[in-house]
Amino acid sequence: MIRIVPRQQLDVEKYNHCIENSLQSNIFGFSWYLDIVADNWSVLVLDDYDAVMPVPWRKKFFIKYTYQPFWVIQLGIYSKEIVDENEFLIELFSEFKYTSLRMNALNAFSMFSSYQIQKKLQVLSLEKSYEQLLSGYNRNRKRELKRAFNADVSENWNDNPKRLIELFEKNVGKRVTKISSDDYLRLYKLMNVCIEKRVGELLTIYDGHKELISGAFFLKHKNRITELVCSSDFKNRNNGANTFLNDRALFKYQRNYELFDFGGSSMKNIAKYYYSFGAKDEFYMQLHCNKLPRLLRLFKR
Repeated sequence: MIRIVPRQQLDVEKYNHCIENSLQSNIFGFSWYLDIVADNWSVLVLDDYDAVMPVPWRKKFFIKYTYQPFWVIQLGIYSKEIVDENEFLIELFSEFKYTSLRMNALNAFSMFSSYQIQKKLQVLSLEKSYEQLLSGYNRNRKRELKRAFNADVSENWNDNPKRLIELFEKNVGKRVTKISSDDYLRLYKLMNVCIEKRVGELLTIYDGHKELISGAFFLKHKNRITELVCSSDFKNRNNGANTFLNDRALFKYQRNYELFDFGGSSMKNIAKYYYSFGAKDEFYMQLHCNKLPRLLRLFKR
């Protein structure tokens, strides 16, 4: 039987054990992670935590609705063995009149197809030598990498997370207007906690004048590296810094991990850039269901 469990009543040990040992395990589902990034969250729980589905939610006009928090790429259903995942959606849509959530790549649903939107991100297999990965870069990436070496850029793996957040806010953040000051505070806390837990690392790139020109934060979970957030200085992009950043990350992580997740995008231009490193698409479903009364549908589309 599936029941909804509020965060305050959650058996955290059983819940995290399910996330850790599930077929779909990723870092975004852990209780400590969601406690940082989500306003509120509950969990759909099957039996004795045999499968779980964390559900971030907010409330507006006395109506609870689900949402995808910033700094969470995927959530979905986590199970120790194959279960009927459709049952979770039945419970989800009966509990929330408005739903917008990204599932994970291993979730599959045979029902509610009208509420599913296929999305993609880009991943690169690391089960090759660095030299083989490098040979898979396209001509532009190889040219940019050579430009970076000629520009005397340098890598730093122990920088202050505030430096990347400031770079992101001044550049990418200006194009994503929905990111609030609270979201940046959560990101700062999240990065520090991940570093303390040794599941996160920050890479920053500086030019020859010691100016920060690019940076990214990486999450480590089992055999997968995920690029959670990245940015560059839009006014200083002629030195190959972004290519150098990703190349240095691939060089470092190739030795101990099997898959590099660029954090990717369904946007063609962004995806094309990741393809240029040899990446392939990984598909997942985004749920979108609006059953609000007609007069309230305008506040959520």
